[in-house]
Amino acid sequence: QVQLVESGGALVQPGGSLRLSCAASGFRLDYYGIGWFRQAPGKERERLLCISSGAATTVYADSVKGRFTSSRDNAKNTVYLQMNSLKPEDTAVYFCATGSSGCRGSAFGSWGQGTQVTVSS
Repeated sequence: QVQLVESGGALVQPGGSLRLSCAASGFRLDYYGIGWFRQAPGKERERLLCISSGAATTVYADSVKGRFTSSRDNAKNTVYLQMNSLKPEDTAVYFCATGSSGCRGSAFGSWGQGTQVTVSS
């Protein structure tokens, strides 16, 4: 069946870096735009950015501009989220999802289970 699995979440100190992975099984990920989202306890889900099938990235959240970037490795059927200069307010569960209309719209179909990122000293 179609499945997305996020990994790479960890406890990291402020100013540190992490790279999250979004691995696909059951379908070719390179045909899809992939969105990255996060949700902190008690807060609404936040759309961060989206990487298209052509590897062009659209950043939606001002809070991560200049710090978060996305890339893809089609040979590994995996999309990555590189997070630099991490702040305590980045603490959240991070998700990836397939774009129903690539990166053009707001509808996303298949979702991963999420991976926990905690930024704390």
